[in-house]
Amino acid sequence: MTAPDATAPEGRAPAHHRPDGGFRNPWPGGERAGVGGLLRWMLVERRGGPVVDPARIAAAYPRATPAFDAPRARPAALTATWIGHSTFLLQVGGWNVLVDPVFGPRASPVPFAGPRRYTAPGIALDALPPIDLVLHSHDHYDHLDARSVRALAARHPAATWVCPLGVAGTLAALGAPVAEEMDWWQTRDVGPLRVGCVPAQHFSGRGLGDRDRSLWCGWTLHARAADVADVAGGAPAPGIFYSGDTGLHPEFAAIARAHAPFALALLPIGAYAPRWFMRPVHCDPDDAVAAYAALADAQAESHPTLPPPTLGGMHFGTFVLTDEPVDEPPKRTRAAWVRAGRAPDGLWIPTHGETWRAR
Repeated sequence: MTAPDATAPEGRAPAHHRPDGGFRNPWPGGERAGVGGLLRWMLVERRGGPVVDPARIAAAYPRATPAFDAPRARPAALTATWIGHSTFLLQVGGWNVLVDPVFGPRASPVPFAGPRRYTAPGIALDALPPIDLVLHSHDHYDHLDARSVRALAARHPAATWVCPLGVAGTLAALGAPVAEEMDWWQTRDVGPLRVGCVPAQHFSGRGLGDRDRSLWCGWTLHARAADVADVAGGAPAPGIFYSGDTGLHPEFAAIARAHAPFALALLPIGAYAPRWFMRPVHCDPDDAVAAYAALADAQAESHPTLPPPTLGGMHFGTFVLTDEPVDEPPKRTRAAWVRAGRAPDGLWIPTHGETWRAR
């Protein structure tokens, strides 16, 4: 399944492929502030970084007891458990899926510096159920952690790994099995699941010399077994949309038209300040609610009898990466949700370790 505008004219690369190799955001507004903007933020505006109060973080983000199905859920079940930041354990089609697994103490290439973890994983790495599929959205350290990859590859050797273009080499160097790479708008059947690679507005790179040499993306997940299909129409049962790291871009409606229905849409709500610098690559709560609206409204057009997806917040409450107050993202997201006139039970701001379950 592809979006109507997914293919480039014959002989030409898709718009998100740079002519000289590597990748880019193909839409107006997707350009980043660049090195000059980074220096302005870090050296002038930030002046040493935000003040971090561990007690305030602990008070803002209590822990929940996970309630996922062990060792696996039944094929028709759909659950999501927040491990922290953008890491989730998803149960779809009877499989256990990890997205952007980061269990380490820092989002950094070195163990002694870089953003530290202030909230422990909602599920300890050793307490995970058998993992069948690992998805990575891009190669940044807060989404692809070397220690976590090595540990998961050793503990779950039968798992399948899937990533966007250019990331498989990084995973292989860390001991993961050969990963299957995908481009935007491609779909692939993996075991009992249909996996879709969809656009995101972000960037990539783990060092000074590999900026944007690999792709970034979001993911869609649906069970494809006949026993979880909608009985009335024979259509796939609602699945999960995971946006990855992203700013607000114009393709959310197209994603829904190509891949809906969804029961849960996981979107970033944190790491957004200062806005002049972060807007192209990170949603703030207002942008997350706008992205959700585009997704949900397009889904309603093609699946009018189904309820809208739940908006699940992520990318907050675990690492301090930017300048907004650490406890602000949930408050601002709830306020934006109310302003949008959405049903109160359609918003899930998870607690670390909390499990969401499709109704």
